[in-house]
Amino acid sequence: MTLALVHSGGHVEADVRERVGVLTLRRPQALNALSLGMIRDLTTALLAWRDDPSIAGVFVQGALEEGKSVAFCAGGDIRFFHQAALAGDPRLEDFFTEEYWLNHLIHRYPKPYIAWMDGVVMGGGMGISQGARLRVVTERTKMAMPETNIGLFPDVGGGWFLARCPGRVGEFLALTGQVLGAGDAVEWGLADGHLPSTERESFLAALVEASREGADALLRQGRALLHTDAQRAVALHREAIDRCFAEADVPSIYRALEAEGSEWALSVLAALQKRSPLMQAVTLEQVRRARGMSLAEDLRMERDLVRHCFHLRPGAASETVEGIRALAVDKDHAPRWNPATIEGVTTQTVQEFFRSPWPVHAHPLKDLA
Repeated sequence: MTLALVHSGGHVEADVRERVGVLTLRRPQALNALSLGMIRDLTTALLAWRDDPSIAGVFVQGALEEGKSVAFCAGGDIRFFHQAALAGDPRLEDFFTEEYWLNHLIHRYPKPYIAWMDGVVMGGGMGISQGARLRVVTERTKMAMPETNIGLFPDVGGGWFLARCPGRVGEFLALTGQVLGAGDAVEWGLADGHLPSTERESFLAALVEASREGADALLRQGRALLHTDAQRAVALHREAIDRCFAEADVPSIYRALEAEGSEWALSVLAALQKRSPLMQAVTLEQVRRARGMSLAEDLRMERDLVRHCFHLRPGAASETVEGIRALAVDKDHAPRWNPATIEGVTTQTVQEFFRSPWPVHAHPLKDLA
């Protein structure tokens, strides 16, 4: 049985296998990056299945197509962000409000929601997977929150789930956009286990069979099949991460990495020096505020932040618009950040991002529980 979806032009498929709803992202030419239509179709399917007693759980995956890079979901459609920001397109506001509402729905979904995180899982792809009851990675997983590379911050609940990584891992991942494989993702609580990519169909078949006995059996069977031992690479540097990324501000983190002096620390420092200085400072503040917030509070904060990313400096003056231009539009990989160095970032400029543009009663995410 297929659920009729009308917004994404076929980029989201919703099928039912016995008692399991199966969501498939099918936009391989864009690494399954989310459009507004895809967000609406995912929401439609999840709401329909939430209230359908014949559905025991949901499985979400990215489609595989010959000759394309493997991706679960590479994030949001950043080319759309760029075009919409320059054109004043109101759908840009709708995109983030509806995406964050979907992220919250997934985190609070009453039925088992299981994410098969094969291949590229970044940005918005993390937003539709981190709330899953089971987050399954593979040997091909490339996981990251790389938003500072485009003058943005780790949104889609990134402040909340990164802040709950051990030690100062959250600050490290948020600022650097470091790519993780399966072992590091499991080690740091961003995945629940791993399986070979070749076992997707057999894993799904096992879930379908278990679903005949209900949601609890489905979840137990899925968890029982996962492995948690995998090679770690980045996690080997955990002690240095905790030392350096516990510093009070971004300039101090830079100095700590320089003092650390290892090849690894200097490579991290070099990567940071290519990111937006302003958005690194905003991101550090975001993650540290989020440690004391509920998910709903964090998403409301992120909605404020993303509004400011496009409107404190409108149009081409936006750090985010400039970052996307350099990475995905002109592809010169030479963003003109403003300010150009971390020393030029002022506390006042950072704090402006955290002043909500809406009164509480009018906030677009005021109804999140």
